[in-house]
Amino acid sequence: MRIEGDSQDRSPQIDQVAALETQLRQRYTSMDRTDLLQLPQLAAYTAYYKRYKKTYHLLLQLESIVHKKKSIPKAPPLVQAMFMAELNSLLLTAGHDLDLIQGPIRFDSASGDEVYTLLRGEQVTCKPADMVTRDSLGVFCSIIYGQDFRTRITDNTRSVLYVVYIPPGIKRELIAAHLRDLEKNVVQLFREAKTTFREIFFATPEDK
Repeated sequence: MRIEGDSQDRSPQIDQVAALETQLRQRYTSMDRTDLLQLPQLAAYTAYYKRYKKTYHLLLQLESIVHKKKSIPKAPPLVQAMFMAELNSLLLTAGHDLDLIQGPIRFDSASGDEVYTLLRGEQVTCKPADMVTRDSLGVFCSIIYGQDFRTRITDNTRSVLYVVYIPPGIKRELIAAHLRDLEKNVVQLFREAKTTFREIFFATPEDK
């Protein structure tokens, strides 16, 4: 997406965030973790994360909001718009400043020796076979470790790249709905925002 104009001091309206929190609680309040893990999205991500002995962090965030009555985290507008879409669909999404990405973008599988710096400043080495996104300077995001520091979204971001990471078992229709929801959230914040490219890629033809 391309954003024109000043992005300072914009954030999702408090009532929009509160409405989503209410919807999530109404949707899932009667479900414990065993029930939640029966949802196709959470089942697919849990299976993927289990390979690396990790827990899908959106499951933990959802439980925090629904059962512990915590709020959706505050963040820069373009990041919070992404958080809201993630929690609504439970599909893992990363956001990057497109102007900070160098050269062609490649969606790939990690070899296990790629190193990059996380948002919090920690260096990590990618897990073998983890899904990653890279440019000419190297990996800038992976499923297991998340987004990097180099391409992070700030209040000065004008072009944003959102990447949704999908393990096997999630239908295309749900992915498309998530992308529409994410776009809606951004346009509500920045009415002049324009989507310049939107596509769903598959690792193999059989995944379609």
